[in-house]
Amino acid sequence: MRTTRRSTKFAALAVGLSLVVAACGDDDDDAADTTAGQTATTTAQTTPATDAADTTEADTTEAPDTTGEATDTTDDATATTGDATDTTGGDSPAGDAAMRLTVDINPDATWSDGTPITAADFECTWQAVLGTPGALTTVGYDQIVSVSAGESDKQAVIEFSEVYAPYKTLFNGILKADAVEDCNDISADYADMIEYSGGPYVLESWSPGGSTFVPNPNYTWATKGQNFDQITMVPLADSDTEIAAIKAGEVDFIYPQYYQGIAEALDDPNIETIIGYGGQFEGFYFQQLTGPFADPVYREAFSKSIDREGVFEQIYSPLVEGAEMLNCGPIVPGTYCPDNDVFGETFDPEGAATLLEENGWTKNGSGMWESPDGEVPEVRWIINTGNTRRESTQAFLIPLLQQQGFNVIADNCDAACYFQQRLPALDYDLAMYITTVTGDPTYLTSTYACNQIPSEENGNVGQNQTGWCNEEADALLAQADKEVDEAKRTALIQEFLPYIAEDHVMLPLFQFPTSGAYRTDKVGGPVGEELNGYWAFRNFGDWEDVDGDGTLVIGAEQWPECLNPITECANSSWYQWTVGFPLLPALWDPTNEGGFELTELAASEPVVEVL
Repeated sequence: MRTTRRSTKFAALAVGLSLVVAACGDDDDDAADTTAGQTATTTAQTTPATDAADTTEADTTEAPDTTGEATDTTDDATATTGDATDTTGGDSPAGDAAMRLTVDINPDATWSDGTPITAADFECTWQAVLGTPGALTTVGYDQIVSVSAGESDKQAVIEFSEVYAPYKTLFNGILKADAVEDCNDISADYADMIEYSGGPYVLESWSPGGSTFVPNPNYTWATKGQNFDQITMVPLADSDTEIAAIKAGEVDFIYPQYYQGIAEALDDPNIETIIGYGGQFEGFYFQQLTGPFADPVYREAFSKSIDREGVFEQIYSPLVEGAEMLNCGPIVPGTYCPDNDVFGETFDPEGAATLLEENGWTKNGSGMWESPDGEVPEVRWIINTGNTRRESTQAFLIPLLQQQGFNVIADNCDAACYFQQRLPALDYDLAMYITTVTGDPTYLTSTYACNQIPSEENGNVGQNQTGWCNEEADALLAQADKEVDEAKRTALIQEFLPYIAEDHVMLPLFQFPTSGAYRTDKVGGPVGEELNGYWAFRNFGDWEDVDGDGTLVIGAEQWPECLNPITECANSSWYQWTVGFPLLPALWDPTNEGGFELTELAASEPVVEVL
């Protein structure tokens, strides 16, 4: 076995921005916008802003903002940005628009049926995200006031009500407008198939037993390969099954969740293993909209009763030599958390007991904490069945928590049930999962903003799956999404993160390694180039067909049970990796290093104007 290790840890950095400030009549009261320290004035002239450094940056992914940063929704969720074109003058903004993004769509960009990709597809995507009941996230799209054709249907003009700094996280999964009956509600679409593609391959078949891709006959762009006549993806039950399948030559590539001994398990002269770090992190999450953790006293006491150090030493230290516990919160160490010290010491069982007693809690005859109303809360801890690491964590921690008086039970279900049903429905009390994210911190808005809590009132829209709402923290996220100065935006995120600790929203555990393996006698080329990134192995069409059989077989650790790219279906990383990312075209691609790069969907660098 040949093992390639990439030991440099992933650093989460700000997304680079290129803004043009345009004058808006006599609106001298408009505040000046700054980018990378350069002040742009709102006078009769336009000033191109300096590029901010775009040096960067499961079970759920933070949904790509056309659908979903899904949650562990991984099971397991260096940008090259050219300067925005400086445009002087131009049309007046529509209504109260504060920012305009103008995208010249590649004239060669077509769907798999040969019809052109146009501004109507951008508009339909925006409408679907905002209008579909149960949409996974609306963040960013809810700042858009209009999407329309510009000089032709090959130019999309997108206007925002506010300056929206992380605009590169939008339109990264564009829908085909004429493939749905009503762009304002696509909840009934995509029941068992996505008939179209904007990528190099089209989906020929999909079922619970696997999927087949074949080359897109109308894919005319230059840089994405079609090196295989057929791509087959097959679901495999667990890591042991994956490893057995690749060693037997039944599959060519696997992307298993990392565990101690995986390199040894994959020991084979024809298998290369790639281990690295990206934007994946695991943690405990407390659902506080309903159930026992809706009581902030009980939630704080419970959080303080979890021995994170013990969990880390028992579960994570054996995984990687020299591993460190994650103390940043819901983000990996880097620019936004340079010292990995937001959480620090959290285990305080004596303080937890004192807190409960001071608030009228007592231990009953069974040694369980009982509320002033005489109730003993039952804490439902959910994980996905078959995940040995999480099952081991439950086996280690539940008895310890019960000894401290907390009535914790395992309440598990399979991966599809967990990530596509119960997490989006907030049907749990305590959860444990890996989150896979892009390099831009706007995913924090998707997962922690108050208006992203799904409810009947908002059509069950949103990816805030803890139900946490803190208005002060919410304001910081809103301000960060409007801040184009990299240093100021970083400071806002750093100011936000301690709220997660203070309100006991989650407990971070570990920045999770990525691992991929492929048979060198079957495939070759750039197999390892995307494995650390948000989009993982999306570049499979560029791999080399070493054995010349024209077929690539990919083993999938999890398998989605539905295909809708906007709703809870998209809450799984494996949905994105096996369905969404290969089929739905993107304006910007997240890179392996955590940044963003413009795709061939655009004919040139989009123009961004602050109006």
